[in-house]
Amino acid sequence: MRFGNFMAPFHAVGHNPTLALERDLELIVTMDRLGFHEAWVGEHHSAGFEIIASPEVFIGIAAERTKHIKLGTGVSSLPYHHPLLLADRMVLLDHLTRGRVMLGCGPGQLTSDAHMLGIPADEQRPRMEQCLEAIMRLLRGETVTMQTDGFTLQDARLQLRPYSDPCFDVAVAASFSPTGPRGAGAHGIGMLSIAATAKQGMDLLAQHWNTWEEVALEHGHVADRSKWRLVGPMHLAETREQAERDVEYGIAQFSNYFKHILPAGPVQGETPAEIVANNRETEFAVIGTPEDAVAKIEELVEASDGGFGAFLLFDHDWAPPAAKLRSYELFAECVIPHFTDQLPSVAASYDWIVGSGTEFVDRAAHAIGKAIEDHAAERQADQPTSGS
Repeated sequence: MRFGNFMAPFHAVGHNPTLALERDLELIVTMDRLGFHEAWVGEHHSAGFEIIASPEVFIGIAAERTKHIKLGTGVSSLPYHHPLLLADRMVLLDHLTRGRVMLGCGPGQLTSDAHMLGIPADEQRPRMEQCLEAIMRLLRGETVTMQTDGFTLQDARLQLRPYSDPCFDVAVAASFSPTGPRGAGAHGIGMLSIAATAKQGMDLLAQHWNTWEEVALEHGHVADRSKWRLVGPMHLAETREQAERDVEYGIAQFSNYFKHILPAGPVQGETPAEIVANNRETEFAVIGTPEDAVAKIEELVEASDGGFGAFLLFDHDWAPPAAKLRSYELFAECVIPHFTDQLPSVAASYDWIVGSGTEFVDRAAHAIGKAIEDHAAERQADQPTSGS
């Protein structure tokens, strides 16, 4: 299993936006150092909370500051873009990052964005599907002519093929509707399950997989669990009590924002205490210890009815900056190794030594003693004999 984050990002109004964006970049640098595998960066244009307008620009900066982590658009709102231009930009990034770029696709979360662009909310998903079809055909090297309400393509082709062979990872967002799994199946790409830890989202995981698999078969593709990424919010500390104190910093602002974004916000309540109490009932977010995080991911594995390829932390600013970084460190130290098979061999080697009793200590003591004796004997041999 791979691990990463899904960074909208969420920054409370009233905080310095320049500093907030710098912290986003610093977080990805930290994730690269800690061994996270990927980070997905969002696109939004209104509401003042999710303030990255161009994930491609942000990825270009982050790529220069990192070495290993893969960087994706999380997600590009396809109805807002001409497919030729978006595909062209992603291929450019694929070359500039030497294959560390990924394309996440969605209809656009904020209907306020669509409103400003004159796109009816109920047209966002159909337009996304049309744009995704065009992008995938272009990335396959086809010459595309299409006429839709959202764009026109006339003998369109990409002048560069992707750096990645045959192409960089492409994934479509999914929450509650079947649009995501249908798109993943139709085009042979991956899926980002954004609301995986919500009760309704978790209940739909197996159904989404079945839809993905069925549609993929219809289109001559094979659904691939390694390309399935599940997203969920977590804040970790050494104790559950400390984690709950940490999120008093920003969880209420987050909750208030989401009341105006989604029909049913992911965290409910007016005060931090009320929100945390409600979350204990819904278990949408892990606010606790690394052990709690391990348990939640294992629950998701079971709910998915066969497993998935990656778990992404739904990034947020619920806790102060230092506590947030500590949460990522705890996840890297204690959670990632549990699922990447890094611990058994280390534990086996440790148990072998500890289980040996004094055997290896005795050998070391004997070797030291013999070295002392050998040195003394050598010095004795070098002494001149009497009468010489």
